[in-house]
Amino acid sequence: MQYPDSVLRGSRLRTAAIVLLVLTMTGCEKIELERAEGTKLNWDTFRGQWVLVNYWAEWCKPCLEEIPELNELDQAPDITVLGVNFDGVRGDALVELGERMGIEFTMLADDPGPGFGWKLPVALPATFLVNPDGDLVETRFGPQTEEELRAVIGG
Repeated sequence: MQYPDSVLRGSRLRTAAIVLLVLTMTGCEKIELERAEGTKLNWDTFRGQWVLVNYWAEWCKPCLEEIPELNELDQAPDITVLGVNFDGVRGDALVELGERMGIEFTMLADDPGPGFGWKLPVALPATFLVNPDGDLVETRFGPQTEEELRAVIGG
């Protein structure tokens, strides 16, 4: 049986519309992160800058050593530092712990790693370096200095 051109054209248009809708919806998936104090931030706001996701713990002496360096880096207009507490401290306790430790960069309520397919670090401190395009380019272990991290990110 042969269908009239108008029926075939309508079928093709519907198929094209469905494909376009699916492609549009997959590109609209937004990754939201929660700050320690509970406010949300959208991962897309970091496009165009370097993001350093730093895993730390209160008991980790090298983590304490690098906090001033990370605070300094976070002041740069093209770099954002996000802290993740390795022990899963949350809410007010996390905010208070960060203040006690002198952390001035943004602390996250939850580990964003699983959402990006990252594995939990095997050592602390660990810093995941994400380039301005949103790609993980390197993971560094041990205390980092501002100079070392700027050498990796080019500036």
